[in-house]
Amino acid sequence: MSFSDHLRKHARVAILRFLEDAPRYTSNVSMLSEQLPRVGISYTRDQVKTELHWLEEQGMVQIEDHAGFTVVTATTRGVEIAQGIALHPEIQRPRPGV
Repeated sequence: MSFSDHLRKHARVAILRFLEDAPRYTSNVSMLSEQLPRVGISYTRDQVKTELHWLEEQGMVQIEDHAGFTVVTATTRGVEIAQGIALHPEIQRPRPGV
């Protein structure tokens, strides 16, 4: 597996974990783009949007567009993945206690 594949798996779980911590499990692309570098993932806004759309296809988030402002909310499945309760082969499993 390539470094970019590993990075993508880590970015996906990081996004879900940030959403899990957010009020109402909701955030936006701008906020998520600013949070990812805190965990060593420097993704562009376009890369974050790409991962969010992939997560939406998997049923882990819901995306709403508000006049060009992208708002995203984690689903129950997304929160379960973030907590390590459920698994997906294309998302890094979170470490316990992190």
